[in-house]
Amino acid sequence: MNIPHSTLPRIVIIGGGFAGIALAKKLKKQAVQVVLIDKNNYHTFQPLLYQVATGGLEAGSIAYPLRKVIQEYKNFYFRLTNVQEIDTQNQKVITEIGELSFDYLVMATGAKTNYFGNKEMERNSMAMKNIPQALNIRSLVLENFEQAVLTKVEAERNCLINFVLVGGGPTGVELAGALAEMKKAVLQKDYPDLDISKMQINLIQSGDHILNTMSEKSSLAAEKFLKELGVTIWKNVRVKNYNGHTVTTNTDLTFESATVIWTAGVQGALVQGLPLESLMERASRIRVNEFNQIRGYENLFAIGDIACMETTDFPQGHPMMAQPALQQGRVLGENIMRHITKKPMEAFEYNDKGSMATIGRNKAVVDLPKFHFDGIFAWFVWMFVHLLSLIGFKNKAVVFLNWVYNYIRFDRESRLIIRPFKKKSFVTFTSDEY
Repeated sequence: MNIPHSTLPRIVIIGGGFAGIALAKKLKKQAVQVVLIDKNNYHTFQPLLYQVATGGLEAGSIAYPLRKVIQEYKNFYFRLTNVQEIDTQNQKVITEIGELSFDYLVMATGAKTNYFGNKEMERNSMAMKNIPQALNIRSLVLENFEQAVLTKVEAERNCLINFVLVGGGPTGVELAGALAEMKKAVLQKDYPDLDISKMQINLIQSGDHILNTMSEKSSLAAEKFLKELGVTIWKNVRVKNYNGHTVTTNTDLTFESATVIWTAGVQGALVQGLPLESLMERASRIRVNEFNQIRGYENLFAIGDIACMETTDFPQGHPMMAQPALQQGRVLGENIMRHITKKPMEAFEYNDKGSMATIGRNKAVVDLPKFHFDGIFAWFVWMFVHLLSLIGFKNKAVVFLNWVYNYIRFDRESRLIIRPFKKKSFVTFTSDEY
């Protein structure tokens, strides 16, 4: 991999997400050699992917070059590749471009979509965990409307403008709200020859309330906001299958839709090579102790979504969100240096700063440790926190200006089909069928 030989301890970080970046920043002034590996050359600000998918932002405004993050850090290197396997016995990382030995290895590979073994859903629905997937959703949504303008078959037209979102967590709720605002303010202007009132946005939740990781007050407020925007919420309904045209559930409900977006679950993005006793099979996460050391190893660590630290307060591990990843990355930066200098490491303690979700213009919910609020003030808090969390001044400025423009004009001008996306599984209706 053409990494210079060094007498300094070599720390290999796999993954340039929130956890990996936080760790790299913590190590920037230390006497170590750091190699950051990722399959993309950019960091993705995942909380705003839904705005890329719905035309509110361009992809470049939520991405940041990984090489720019570390360009001023001494003894830091980046390699663009997929990691294929971890050789724990020989302490090597095996990638598509070669092998690399390490003194310390940190797994920060994040999470991927969990379809819970449903191959039909995986094949035919859309996921939204990265920028290419968000762009695919945006292209598919717009292409379906272009096709709806052309078709003369009412059933096919309705299917093309019917949306089904599976999963009532923050991603599903925010995406549903964004689509509802597009329907209200944008699509009826873009497609005056379509009856946009026929457009349906269905949010399906398997439990008895949406935003089930937040407070009951926030859940009820979010449900109220979504209904005001025209979103239909189906609770206690579990999706069983989707053949590219018809969604079937565990009830008598079925949905005819050309666009089904799966936001119902995530699992750790594992890499081969770790023994089964180090893994939590159900969620595909890596078991770690209070120092984020992988079970059975002293110099192997895991942080962020991939790590499962089972504690009294979090028996299933910390929530797979940005805050635990950031905090673990910072603490591990200090602990690795303590380990190198033979000092005792400090146990990680998660500081829950709260959670939030936005439903649309002037509508958001915020849970803080001691109180909850919703509405326009919560919406401003949500925007402020997300702007501060973006990497890079330019990204902050671009996103802020986009939000101001979209608020004043009530518009989303990034509704561009940059690269076409065609679903092979869509069934074309004929007039004889209906």
